[in-house]
This record gives sequence, C-alpha cells and structure tokens, in this order.
Amino acid sequence: MHKVASALKQHLHLQHETQAVTPPVVQTMPAASFTDVDLYRYRKQRGVNLGSWFVLERWIADAPFQSADGPAQSDLDVARGSHAKEVLERHWDTWITEEDWAWIADRGINTVRLPIGFYHICGVDPTVLQGTNFAQFGHVFEGAWRRITGAIATAHRYGLGVLIDLHAAPGKQNADSHSGSSAEPTFFTDCHNMPHTIHVLSVLLSQLTAFTRSHNPPLPNVVGIELLNEPQPGPHNASLGRWYLDTFRMLRNIDPSIPLYIGDIWQTDQYAEFLSNSGVSFVVLDHHLYRCFTPQDISTPVSQHTRSLSDPNEWAPQMFARVSQKLDGAGGGMIVGEWSCGLNPGSLQGIGDEDSAKREYVQAQLQLYDRYCAGWFFWTYKKQYRDKGWSLRDAVASDVFPSTVGARTNGAVVDDPERTVRRDRARNEASAQHSSHWSQYPGNYEHWRFADGFTEGWEDAWQFFFISSHTQRAGFISELGFKGPWAKRRSREHASKKGSSNVWEYEHGFLQGVAAARVDFERMYC
Repeated sequence: MHKVASALKQHLHLQHETQAVTPPVVQTMPAASFTDVDLYRYRKQRGVNLGSWFVLERWIADAPFQSADGPAQSDLDVARGSHAKEVLERHWDTWITEEDWAWIADRGINTVRLPIGFYHICGVDPTVLQGTNFAQFGHVFEGAWRRITGAIATAHRYGLGVLIDLHAAPGKQNADSHSGSSAEPTFFTDCHNMPHTIHVLSVLLSQLTAFTRSHNPPLPNVVGIELLNEPQPGPHNASLGRWYLDTFRMLRNIDPSIPLYIGDIWQTDQYAEFLSNSGVSFVVLDHHLYRCFTPQDISTPVSQHTRSLSDPNEWAPQMFARVSQKLDGAGGGMIVGEWSCGLNPGSLQGIGDEDSAKREYVQAQLQLYDRYCAGWFFWTYKKQYRDKGWSLRDAVASDVFPSTVGARTNGAVVDDPERTVRRDRARNEASAQHSSHWSQYPGNYEHWRFADGFTEGWEDAWQFFFISSHTQRAGFISELGFKGPWAKRRSREHASKKGSSNVWEYEHGFLQGVAAARVDFERMYC
C-alpha cells in the first residue's frame, strides 16, 4: 500500500487527465500516520448510489427491458429475453461514462455505492452460479466483472471510494425485483442459499483483493463490502444473525481489515446491540431512510417530515444519536446507505412551492446524517427519465439538492506553527475538565493518557483535512468519519506501547481531540 504522501504525486497526474482545479502548493507535509487505504476507508463518506448500472431496476432505466422475458422487471427476466448479452453490455458501457465520474467528483461527493448481483461475478469464478436460477446464463453476465473492476479503477482516478454492495444474493434476500429475479424469495427457506452466499462473498472479496493489489499502482479505494442489501428475514431473524457472524469470520480470514457493512432491516437499535456484542471490528450498520411508502408517510405533511428529522426531541434524531454513540464505542459506525428527495404527493398537498419544501427536507436529512453518521449515499445518481425526487443529477439541476456537499477550503491550507499552539491550548483546557470531572469519583486514574489521546486525535484529524485539501478536486476536504474504529485502532497501538491500564482515558481524549481539530480547521480555513 502506498503511503499518503504518494497521493500528491498521483493527484498531479490526475489533474492533467481530468482538468481538475489546480490545488495550492503544499508548503509543509505532516508526517503521514496512515495509508491511502486508511484515508479512503475511514473518511466521512458523502456518496451516491450508482443504481441500475449492474442490478437493473425498470423504474430507473427502462431501455434494457425492451426485449426482456415477462414480467420484464429483473435481471433474470432480461437474461431470459432476446439479445440479452448485447443489451446488457451496451447498457453497462453507456449508463455511467467519464463525464458522469467527473460530475460526481465535482459535487464534493467522495464515494459511490455500487450495487451488484452475485451473477455479475461469474466471469471471474463460474462457481457462483452453481445451483441457482442463473446457472445457464454465465455467457450473458461474464463481461460484467471486468467492467466492475474498471469502475473501481476509474473511480480512483477521480479520488472516489467504492462500496461494493451485494444487492442480489442467491435465492433473493427480499421480495423485490431488484434482488435479481421476479420469483418468490427463497434465501432464508432453501438451505442451499445462505451458505452459497458466503461462498459468493468469499469469491468477491478474494477477487477484489487480488485485483486491487495487482493493479499498477495498487488501488486503495475499495472502502468495504455490504453483505446483503435490505434482507427481509421475517421469522428467520435469528438465522440472519447467525449468518452474519459466520460471514464475518469467513471474510475476516481472507482480509482481516476490510470494513464490512450490514443492513439493519429497520431494527436499528437491535442490530446496533448485535454488532456491539459481536466482537468484530469495523462493521458498519446501514440504515435506509425513506418517508414516502407507508400510509403514515403519505398522510404526513412534508413540513412534519422535515421537523421529525431536525428536531432533536423527535424520535429519528434521538435514535441516530443513541445508535451512533453505541457503535462508535464498539469500534463500528453507522451510515445511511439509501435516502432521497422523494416524497409522496400526499405529503405535498396544499404546498405552494414544492421545490422549496423539498429543499428544506433534503437539508434536514443532510444535517442529521452529517452530525451522527460516518457516511450517507443518495439513491440514486440518475434516471432515464427526469425525476428531481430520485435522480441526484435532476435534483441538483432543480436546486432541490445543493450543488456541492461537504466543506471546501477558502484558501491555501498550510501547516502553520500556530496550529500547535492552538492544539496545546485546547488540550490543556480539555484535560483540566477531564481531571476535574473524575476527581469526584475515587479511583486510580492516569490522566496523562487523556492528554496523549487528545494530541494524537487532533493530529490525525488535522492530517485528514490537510491531505484531502491537496488531493481532492476543487478544494473539497474529507474528514475523519469512522471515528470509533479509528479510535480503537489508535488505542490498541497506544496500549501496546504504554500498557493497557486506563486506556479508556486515551480513547476519550482521542475523540475530543478529533472534535476540537474539526472546529479549529473550520474556523481557520472554511
């Protein structure tokens, strides 16, 4: 893996290719304490889903279904239709192009979520199709894998991370056609499917690892694997939990450090508790938030939807705060893997300026997710037909969604000497408060660990800001998003050097240092 310093050289090369805005000259480079891989995986992910590129959804892209077999709603229906290989490969090669990658990066988005089906891996390992209803269609999907790996390489040229999402598993993990077929789901009822999906994920991770390492230079931008999109276990919830644990163990044997993402099946507190007790590091809980499908959603005015997401006393902000704190403490994190501007017409009745109401609704979501989550991914990047509720491109063009996301610098970012003075002042104030608080409770403390943690947290957070300001397009910056996993990693390093007693004090200091550095950086440069 390349050290982060190499990112600057790589970026200068990418500028020539993509005509990115020239970044300011780097005056002082802080000592790199993490790798390029760390930068991609641990930064706050402000992302978008590349929906209906590989896993097709007719409401997003209708053209590939014109020659599909009935009911013409799923990938399997397309595969059973006429000229399926030609239809799919034409779609794969035209749905997302170089212009799309540039547009995404120029908005401040730094990661994409890429939904794929298990059958899209058959070109590198045909065994993934064995015993499934895709078994006879390997020739149709064999060209998908090289396009998936090509997408990862292209994303890297634009500084974009890629979250690979298994959207369609053997047997279908939910009842929707975006799980690969139009048949009834049998993921939880056919004894073949769950162990076979572990095999599929093992193949996927092994091949991703081989590809990224063999690329010249090695690619650092696969940020994780999502094991299943929106599983619907029904009465088989316990089976899903056991399957998650079995899959964690198998994938960690292949790559001990790869972040693993799981869906919360809208039981967020329960799955936060599950992950906290799993003993597995860097597992991320994915919550999908829509407010347009249920009868209650439809009858609720958009103003109330907005208020329920922005009022700290409402259920959603309280849940986000509670779950994110629990997961951070367990070395995990939370993202919102799907959300949109979409609202049911029932929520917009009597609204004079619908765009303004939607804009406020979007802003409430962005503020909620940025405050409590390590990342978010809008659904979806584009649609075949204009839709400012669900297509990010259309939402931005309509000013329903902001033209850029995340912070940008207002000038050259330099490693000025005063930064250290500000750090030490903030550390001393925080340490004094820490000592004062714990003086109320008798115990054997080592408050110097808090100070050490604060200093290292500040420095790590500031390096994320500094390096990203010189390597991302147009002055956008990334921040440390997965603070829980990073703090646990730093705590282990600290304990190995200085002993494990009272390491919690180091961790508390580390997280406060990260937060203080963010405030300082925004005040100075944003």
